[in-house]
Amino acid sequence: MFKFLKYIGITLLILMIGICFFYWENDIPLEQLKTKYTSSTSAFVKVMNMNVHFRDEGNINDSVPLVLIHGTGASLHTWEKSVLLLKDSFRIITMDLPAYGLTGPNPERIYTQAFYVQFIHEFLTSIKVDRCIIGGNSLGGAIAWNYTSVYPSKVKKLILIDAAGYPMVSESKPIAFTLAQIPVLKHLLNYVTPRFLAEKSVMNVYDDPSKVTDTLVDRYFELFLREGNRQAFIDRMNFSDYPDHEKKIRALYVPSLILWGENDKLIPVENALKFQADLPNDTLVILDKTGHVPMEEAPERTVAAIRSFLR
Repeated sequence: MFKFLKYIGITLLILMIGICFFYWENDIPLEQLKTKYTSSTSAFVKVMNMNVHFRDEGNINDSVPLVLIHGTGASLHTWEKSVLLLKDSFRIITMDLPAYGLTGPNPERIYTQAFYVQFIHEFLTSIKVDRCIIGGNSLGGAIAWNYTSVYPSKVKKLILIDAAGYPMVSESKPIAFTLAQIPVLKHLLNYVTPRFLAEKSVMNVYDDPSKVTDTLVDRYFELFLREGNRQAFIDRMNFSDYPDHEKKIRALYVPSLILWGENDKLIPVENALKFQADLPNDTLVILDKTGHVPMEEAPERTVAAIRSFLR
């Protein structure tokens, strides 16, 4: 029995070494990522000891811009198709949240809703935005409605796209979400990060996997390898912070758009109905044949719903 266990142990060790050898990934230098993932509209501003990557596009004379916040594991690039379709009529501000994209980790390693609300407040103050229409997807949706709860006078309208906020029973989760919550194993994500992990995770939030291109997967994967982002992802995934959500949501009287992918496997469409039941002043739009990130998967229909709501 002792010999058998010893051989098993040696086999597992060899297997682990092999996995580490083949899938070990070093951080990608920030300057290298900037070269590839900034544009002519990209800018950086110092907020809470972080150099925040953001874009301010479209109608610069619009005094009440549309501020869009991405979800977990994403970046401001998730909004690129929507911005392209909207910027003829609106001023649109997007940013990489702390823990993601080119902004990178919060030095304090805090990623609570209270932190993100304070971050959005200080970010908008730093770029001299006093009032806005605020929207977000998934985590970004939760930040948007929490910000509205704390600063109601600063929000003209609210847009929630497959937003977090209620307890949920997921049909399936991106595999990276699960690995980031497994003791011991989660620490390997800092070093052992196969590209197929990013590919499977992105496919999980699309209804039509054929729309998941190599370029799209590369973007998610490479920005995940920005120095500090892997540990930040682990930190962010290991807490739950939605206290008194129903009470807060029911107190939001700002006009609100609830926009949902009918086939969202992560945050099911039932949660859209919960928002509709609790928000006093809402419009509900459900997009068929669409998953968790409709602004990426179905940008034309997403933008049509946003335009109609804003009119």
